[in-house]
Amino acid sequence: MDANLIVLALMDGVSYAALLFLVALGLTLIFGVMRILNIAHGSLYAWGGYFAATLGLGIAQFALPAWLALPALFAAALVIGGLLGTVLEFALLRRILDKDPILQLLVTFAAFMVLEDLQRLIWGVQPVFVSTVVEQLGTLEVVGVTYTRYQLLVLPVVAVAAFLGLRWFLGGTALGRQVTAVTHHREVATAMGVNTNRVTWLTIAIGGALGALGGALASPTTSFTPGIGADMMVLSFAVVATAGLGQIGGAALAALMIGLARSFAVYLLPEAEVLMPYLIMVGVLLLRPEGLFSTTAARRI
Repeated sequence: MDANLIVLALMDGVSYAALLFLVALGLTLIFGVMRILNIAHGSLYAWGGYFAATLGLGIAQFALPAWLALPALFAAALVIGGLLGTVLEFALLRRILDKDPILQLLVTFAAFMVLEDLQRLIWGVQPVFVSTVVEQLGTLEVVGVTYTRYQLLVLPVVAVAAFLGLRWFLGGTALGRQVTAVTHHREVATAMGVNTNRVTWLTIAIGGALGALGGALASPTTSFTPGIGADMMVLSFAVVATAGLGQIGGAALAALMIGLARSFAVYLLPEAEVLMPYLIMVGVLLLRPEGLFSTTAARRI
C-alpha cells in the first residue's frame, strides 16, 4: 500500500467517521437520558438526507442563490430532527419510559418501520442525490492526493463543533445540568424540581436533530435509497456499543476507530469492509462487555 493510498484511506476514514459520529451522538444522548435504545433513530438519518436533497433540488429548480445549498443542509436537519423527534417523544417514547426494554425495542422498531414506509410514499424508491455543495467548495491537494474540501474540512469541523457544543451545553448551562441530573437519577431530579418532561423532549429534539444532521450532511456525497436508515442505525449502534452506552466522548473515538478500519479495509481487503465495524464491536464486547469507556455500575432494583 503506497503513501497516496494511505493518505486517501485516512481522509476517507475521517470524513466517514464524522457522519457516523453525528448519528451515534444523537443515539447515545437519547439513551443516556431516557434509557431507551431508539431504533427509530435510523429513520431520522434517512429523513434528514432526503429532506436536505429535496431542498437542494428546490434551490436549483427555482434558481435561488447557490450559496443557500450549505445552509439548507443545516435547516433540513433542524426541521426534520426537531419535528420528528418531538412527534416521537410526545406520541411514543414518554409512554414507554418505564416499560420492559424488550417492549421498548419492539415499539421503536415499529416506529422505524412506519417512518420507512412514509419515506417510500413521499420520495419513492429511486435514488436521491444532490452534489451542489461539493461542487461549490471544490477540491484541494493533500500530499499529492486530491480530495473534496467538503468531505475533508466541513464534515470533521461540524462533527467537532457538535461534540464541543453538546459538552458545553451539558456542563455549562442550567438546562444542560438538568439534563445531566436526569441522566444520573430521574426520580431524584424530579424530586428536586426538575421538569423531566421538558428535559426528555429537549433530549429527543437535540438527539433527533443530530441524527438528521448526519443524513443531511451525507446527502451531497451519498445516494439515498430505501433501507439506508437501517444501515446507518446498525453502524451507529456498533459505535455506541463499542464506546459504551451513554458515553458521548467515547463515541467520538469509537466512530473514528470504526471509520478508519472500514476505510483501510476498502483498499486492503474489500471483502471484509462490511464486517469491520462488527468485528471491532464483537472484539471489544468480548473483552469489555460494558464498552471501552464505560464503568460497571450497580443495578438499581
